[in-house]
Parts: sequence; structure tokens; C-alpha cells
Amino acid sequence: MNLEQQLKERLKDKEILLMTHIVLGYPSFTVNRQVIRQMIENGVDCIEMQLPFSEPMADGPVILKANQDSLAGGTRIADCLAFGAEMAAAHDIPFLFMTYYNIIFKYGEEPFFARAKEAGIKGFIVPDLPPEQGETFFRLAEEFQIAPILIFAPTSTDERMRELDRVGRGFIYCVARRGVTGKKSEFGADFSDYLRRCRAATAKPLAVGFGIQNRDDVQALIGKADMAVIGSQTIRLVDAQGPEAVGPFIAGLR
Repeated sequence: MNLEQQLKERLKDKEILLMTHIVLGYPSFTVNRQVIRQMIENGVDCIEMQLPFSEPMADGPVILKANQDSLAGGTRIADCLAFGAEMAAAHDIPFLFMTYYNIIFKYGEEPFFARAKEAGIKGFIVPDLPPEQGETFFRLAEEFQIAPILIFAPTSTDERMRELDRVGRGFIYCVARRGVTGKKSEFGADFSDYLRRCRAATAKPLAVGFGIQNRDDVQALIGKADMAVIGSQTIRLVDAQGPEAVGPFIAGLR
């Protein structure tokens, strides 16, 4: 079953899905394991695991610091691939890799796809690789059946959304606002209009991220999107209260 099918199957029993985000190696792989277990036990449907990069341009200060600290601690791509394989084997939800194209390019596109496929990874989110610059990447995604997740933004035209939908697979990631991750988003009339445009442009599930922080934010997306993405908030929680705080937080989101 491919990623889109997995998510649509889960949507049969839930008003909205939850996707969470972790930075691999931050604060450690041991803590990553604890956090992922709590996330899944409390109903998370999909997890994006970020391979740390020194210049994560789509990410705000919380995730930026986590990337830099992970790299400073010695995290390597081989560690991330091995951890991804461990998690995919241990848990029955889809796992994705999120990173920046420099990482994949330096590793080698084909070997990276091959290792990720072996690990059981279902999709890639690469925010700095548009379709026009990723011919071989998107060809390999089709060959290895790993979904390339593409991104709609409030600044995307209807025509651009349709083009991204044509190339992307799995689901569409809709960023809730301009800017980077971490800052709380507002869900007014402009946002609702934006999500209506997103829905009109694709039949794929819609995931909404950037600034989703609490139950009210998740509830506001019901009927407008299919999946809420929680990222910076869980990192803040682990930093402030430790990994054991993640389970109750996730349980309270729906």
C-alpha cells in the first residue's frame, strides 16, 4: 500500500490525522526513540524525521537550533538511515524523511533512494527542490515508489498548485502562512480561502503545518484539511519538560 492509500485508509476512522516532526539525533537518538513511541501510542498517524542540515532555510529558530545541535553531536546520514529502518520495522505507521537537497545530492540520489527504500521510508519532503530542478530525483522517486511530498504556499497560484499536484505523490503539504516554522499561525478568512484553493487543486490528502501548536489549532482544521502537522511545539516540550511530556500533549490534541 502506498503512502496516499495508507493515509486515506486512516481517514476512514478519524476526522483529522496527526503528523509529527522530529529532528534526528536531537537531543539524542535515545530520546528520539522515547518520543516516537509516545507519539504513536497516543495516536499519531505519520512521522516526518528530519535529517539535520546546517542551513535549514524553511525552519524557524527552534528547529534550526535542533539541527545545529544534532550535527554538533556527531549525527551522520548513516545513523539516520539506520534509525529510520529501526522505526519503520518497529511501528505500523508511515515514516518520512524530511531534509534539504544538498544532503541527498552529496550522498548520491540513487543510493539515497535505495537505502531509504530498504529502510521502509514511505516519502521524502525536500522543501528546496522544485520540480523544475529535480528531474532525476522525481524519476527515482517513481522508480523506488517513495512519495515526493510537494508544498503549497499561500503565495502559490492556482496554476502552480495544479503543476505541483501533477508531480507530487502521497499528500500535499500546505504551509499555513508565509515565513518559517515555529511561529503560531492565524486561521481567519484568508486562510480558509487558501485551503479552499488547495482542495480544488488536488485529490490528494491535505496536510497543514507551520505554527500548529495546540488542540484548538487542530480542531480548526477539521473539515478543511486531512492532517495537522505538529513540529516545533513538541521540540519545545521536550526541551522544557523532557520526553515523557510528549504523550499527554499528543493525546490532548484531538
